[in-house]
Parts: sequence; structure tokens; C-alpha cells
Amino acid sequence: MGTAVGTLRGRERTRRGWARRGTVSALGGAAVLVSLLAPAGPGPVPAASASSSKPAFTSVNYAVAVDESASLAPEDMKAEKAAAARIALGDVSSSSNVTVFGFAAAESGDQRAVDPVCPRTTLDAAGREAVGACVGKLRSRKKSEGTGTDFPSAIRQGVHDLSTGTDPSVPRVLFLLTDGEMDVTGSPKYGDPAHRAAEGERQLELELKNAAEQQVQIWPLGFGPAPDKEQLDRMAAGGYRKGCVELPSARPKAGKVSGAKDVGPMLEKIFAAAHCLRYQRGPSNRPPATLEIGISPLATVGSIVVDKGDPEVTVTYLDPSGHQVPTSGTYRDSRFELAGAGGTVEALKIVDPVPGIWKVKAEAPEGHRSLPVGVSVLWQGELRGSITMDPPSPQAGEKTTVTMRLQTREGYEIKDPRDYEGLRVRGELTGDGFAPLALRLTDDGKGTDPKGSDGSFTGSVQIPKSADGALKVSGTLTASGLSADTRSEAGQVAPGVLPVTTALTLPAADTHPGSSVTGTLAVHSTSDTPHTLRLSVADLRPGLLSVTPAEIEVKPGESGTRKVTVEVAPEDVFGDRLGDGGLRLGGTVTVVDTTDDDRTLVRSPLSVQVTPEPGLWEKYWWAFLSALVVVALVVVAVLAWLRQRRTRRDPYGLVLRLVSEGGDILGEHPAGHGHKQWYEFAVVEPHRSPRIERRNHGPYAVQRSPEGGAVLRERGGRRTRLPANGQVPLTDTLSLSLGEETRTPRTGRPRPSRSRTTTPTTTPATGEGGSSSTYESYL
Repeated sequence: MGTAVGTLRGRERTRRGWARRGTVSALGGAAVLVSLLAPAGPGPVPAASASSSKPAFTSVNYAVAVDESASLAPEDMKAEKAAAARIALGDVSSSSNVTVFGFAAAESGDQRAVDPVCPRTTLDAAGREAVGACVGKLRSRKKSEGTGTDFPSAIRQGVHDLSTGTDPSVPRVLFLLTDGEMDVTGSPKYGDPAHRAAEGERQLELELKNAAEQQVQIWPLGFGPAPDKEQLDRMAAGGYRKGCVELPSARPKAGKVSGAKDVGPMLEKIFAAAHCLRYQRGPSNRPPATLEIGISPLATVGSIVVDKGDPEVTVTYLDPSGHQVPTSGTYRDSRFELAGAGGTVEALKIVDPVPGIWKVKAEAPEGHRSLPVGVSVLWQGELRGSITMDPPSPQAGEKTTVTMRLQTREGYEIKDPRDYEGLRVRGELTGDGFAPLALRLTDDGKGTDPKGSDGSFTGSVQIPKSADGALKVSGTLTASGLSADTRSEAGQVAPGVLPVTTALTLPAADTHPGSSVTGTLAVHSTSDTPHTLRLSVADLRPGLLSVTPAEIEVKPGESGTRKVTVEVAPEDVFGDRLGDGGLRLGGTVTVVDTTDDDRTLVRSPLSVQVTPEPGLWEKYWWAFLSALVVVALVVVAVLAWLRQRRTRRDPYGLVLRLVSEGGDILGEHPAGHGHKQWYEFAVVEPHRSPRIERRNHGPYAVQRSPEGGAVLRERGGRRTRLPANGQVPLTDTLSLSLGEETRTPRTGRPRPSRSRTTTPTTTPATGEGGSSSTYESYL
């Protein structure tokens, strides 16, 4: 499993917050346009490792022409400067080149229409810093410097900078920022005043024609109320029309925004279209603020661009796992490079970024918090396909189903249609004995496509009856910002009945590292000799999934099923790369009959969702909950027992009788609730008119006995059992007994039993709060 697997980085996204935009439409007979991307997300997994085969980051040679005419307000010029810096700092390619110049009009012999500020600069680490600084030289022209708008001169300068000493195979792009329409009426070089406007139009056409011949694209951007949109469109259409890919989104077009605040984001957007980058605008807020921006799992390189507005703003970057990343060097297999930290715009370039939701924390000292901080991301990525043909060895005249599944370059499945923008999928069937046939592959859930918008494009084609020998089906993926990929699968026309036929059944599964997925391989042989079948997993980084057995020996005439197991690599191979949400591995299980000239019998798509091994809680949550329920029941039972025990000892309702030596009942006293379950009392006037009164800390106290009756406690701690029908002495002449306790039907309060005495003396019992307890006396 070695180094390649050890440096693997997961690309499965669990994103939250991606904008929901999606479109699916057919392009002609063989193309499908699927969805518009917007970012994401939540639990991250690491991106591709440095050991992966890396795509060359697309470079571009571009020039930025910035209007410096007198009509510009200070905030307009500031926005133009920031916009020029944003695209230069945000470029993801270290081999791109840029020049920046201002323009207005030369209205006297000592003036010039063009004002160079940044010479051609390669956008490596040093170059990005240099461009971020030199754009500060742009300025609004004074009246004495020429204040018109000379588009022909600006285009001429841009074409010259882009076509002199540059590689014609690298795209050439001119971005032209302006707040007005062409005005050369004050420029003597355009002839006499009466004909200058017409001459300006003529020269503009000549410069546009030259731009087309020199393969220079022109992307104008107008802002404010004055730009002539029709003229801007004409300039975009007059230059070179072929974009970085053959998609409408990459064809030069003019942009227009209403105010200076939108210049930067719009220029980034058209820059991304011209450069075949993906662009996503994020939120903005005044510091201190934490801004979130998503990076796709398809991204192989990206730049997080922060428009700070004020150079005193400081920025820190947190990856989707919440780790603060460095601004230079390598961290967790990603490579970082920051440019523009001391200016109003800075950009963090990331090679192999962790996909998911990144956080940008902006802070500023007091007095520097009035301007909003905005964040955006530019990125390039790589999308690959896995193609299968079922059956892989069809007979002439038989239909075969072709499926193209979308994957990252590591082989992880792409299921979410928001992950690919403007995608075209083209398919073709070629082979011996017939002309190439175009395939229509769709992801719309119709016809042969089992499910729409799931990243699998499916179509069917009938093998021509003239087919004889080799077959090949191919599919090509094309999308702006994603490198094109062509996949093909070879097959053979079956010569009648095959000696061995197979059918593989493998369920889509959710599993963990070190686990396995079990399926069956049905085999049927009509041969009188043994056949050896070889099983393997393709279209996935080696070592992540394996199939056993690797070989199956089919006996002559055998018909039955064999157990097939797909094993997932152990957890130490993935390390912490699974993230919280895991990743979905996509591959293809291939069965080849080595006895029949390595004829492919099966190419079956495989989909395995691998999630981290669950912890103790995930594994045994039911046991924890059961134990918690048991503990809760025990606690409830103990509390109930204690409460019942307390209730059984509570003296409330006992009727205390004071009995003379002769056995006469001198008085009855209903006990109230006790203090700690003891009702304390004293005998008042024992020799004259004896009676019982409640008295805290009195010499006597009673409490119910669980066995019945009561317990008498005397001062000093002595305790005596008081049976229900007995009595105990209190003094030399008085004893205590219990009366029969009854309760009134209406109030439920204790009622003393009737006595045989003629004039019983009673004293109301005072409750715990000092109130008297009500009772009734009977003669």
C-alpha cells in the first residue's frame, strides 16, 4: 500500500451552505449541461496528496487596462486598483504573466494616452507581491494630463504587451475597466475636431481586428451610469473569440455593474471565465468578523482572496477542521503561499486545499473598522470519469449500456450535481467493421439512466451487425475550470455463445476501515475444459479496496454461485483522512476470463461509503441508554421507598391521650407533622389541669412505628414502644396512650375517637408552621 496510499487525501465533501443552483440540459445529440456550482459544508476530509499525479495549473498571459479619465470619482479609482490587485493576487498559476497600465487620452503633445504601472510580471510568489504593490501607482488624471477615454490606444497597448515575446499557445487576455464611453474629441492625433469621433471608431475597428489576429481576447468591464454597453459588447466581440475551452462560458463577453463596489467581484468573475477558473463570491462584513467560503472537493489549487479595504486589517485562515493554517509552507499535505498581506487586498494560494467550509477571521484596531471586508475564492480542479460497458463483450446486433461515472482524480465518487458546472459529456463507440457512432450519455433519470443528477451518465447503443472483432467505447468530460478527461474501455464482439458467462452482484454499502462487503458471482460454463477467472478492482487508487478471491477456477460444465468479498483497507491506511463524514470510494470490479484470451466478462461499478470506526458511544449507545434507564428506575424506586418510609414514620394524625392513674382520659391531642418525623410536646399543668401542648424541644416526642402504634422519645434519648392499645407512663400520675385515628369524609383531617369521659380537655395541635390543626371533640 506503500507511499501512494500513505499520502492519500480524501475529497468527499460534507458541505453546508452551498447555494442551490442546478441545471440539466442536453447539448445537441451528445452533450449534457449539468448544474451550476456554488460552495459548501460541513465535515471535512483532506484533499489530494502531493504524491498524486498533479495537473499542470493552467496559465494565462493577461493585461489589465484601467481607466484613469477625469470622470472617475476617488472611490472609483480605489475600486479599480483593488480589482486589478484581486485578480493578480488571486491567480492560481505561478507561470501566468500580467501587465497593468492606466489609460485616458493624450490631448496635447506632451501627454500620453497610456500610463504603464506594472511591467510584465510572472506571478510566482515574488511576482504576486510586486503586482500587489505596483497597482498602487494607478491614479485619476488631472486636466493637464489628458482626461479623455482612448480605447484604441488602450487596446493597442494591451495587444502589444501580450503578443511581444510571449508563447502564442498560452491564452492572451486583455481586461479593460472603464466608467465611460470612448471620447477622443480632445486628442489631436485623431485629426481635426470635426472628424475625431469617426476616426476614433475607425481606429477602434482596426485595433480590434489586430487583436483577433494576435489571438488576444478582450473582456471589457463597465461601471457606473455612463458606460456604453453596446460599445463594450462590440469590443468583446471584435477580439479573439476562442476561449480556454470550447464552452459558451469561456467566450469573451462584456460585463457591466452599477457602482464601484461591484467592480472587484465582477472582474474576478470574468477573470475566472477567461482563465477557466471557478469563482465563488463569499460574504462581507466589517471587522472584527469571521467570513465563510467553500472550496470544492474537485479543487487541486485555489486562492482565497480577501479585499480588506484597509491595510491595517489582519487576517487568519482556518481550514474546515478548525485548524489555523500557515501563510507559507506546507501543513497537512497542503501548500500555502500568501501575497499582499501589507496592502488592501491579500490572497492565500493553496495547493491541494482541504475541501469544505473555510473561515477567514478579519480583525482591525480601533479606527480601522469602518470598511467591510469581502472574501472570494478562485480555483482549478480535476474531474475524472470511470466508464463501463455492459455487457463488455456484446454480440453483433446486441444493445450495450454505457455508463460514465464522475470521480475525483483519486477515484472518489462525485454524486452532487452542484460539484460540476457547465459539464459536457461526449461519448463514442468505435470498432472493427463499422463507422464511429456517437453516444448520448445523460444523467436525467430517463431511459437507461436509473437515477438523475447522481454523477452517473448513461446511454445505450446497438452494436452494428457488421461489427467484427475489437470494440472501444470512450467518453470525454469537458467543463470550465476542470481539466478535460477522456476515458475509454476496450471490448470484443462475442463470437456466438461464450464458453463461460458470469453475473456479479455487489450491493452499495456503508462500511468502516478494515471491514468488507460481500456479494456473489454467478458462473455458468458450457466448456469441457477448466477456465480461470481473474478478479480485480480498477479506477481507484491501489490499496484502498481489494477483491477476494483474486482468481476463481471454473470447472467444466459448472453452474452456480461463488462468494466474492470486497475488503476495505485498515484504518491506519486512511489515518485522519476520513474526516467526520467519511468518503465514498468508487471503483470497478473486473472479471476477466484468462483462458479465453483475457476476455472481459464483467465490469461492474462499485460504490462503498467508508466512515470512521464508531466510538464506544456509537457502538454501544443502546447499552448506555439501557443502563441509564435502569439507574433512573432504581433512583425512582429508592426515592419512593424513602418517601414511603418517611410517610410511615410521620406522626401527623396520631391522637395522643393523656390518661390518669385511675384510667380516665383527661384529654386528647391530635399530633401534627413532626420535626424530622418527631412530634415534640410537653405536659402542661400536670397537677391542676393537665393537657398536652406542642412544644419545640419539649421533653417528649412521638413518631409512628412501621410495625404499628408509635414510639415515645423522652428527654435524654430514652425510647419506649407505644402500642396502639397500650400506654406508657409520662409522670408519676399520668400516662400516654393512642386514640383511634379517623378522618372526616369532607376534609380528610384526623378526628379523635369518642371518649367515655364527660368533659375531655383538648388543645389544638400547632402545625409545623405555627398554625393550629383543626380537629373535632366528642363526648
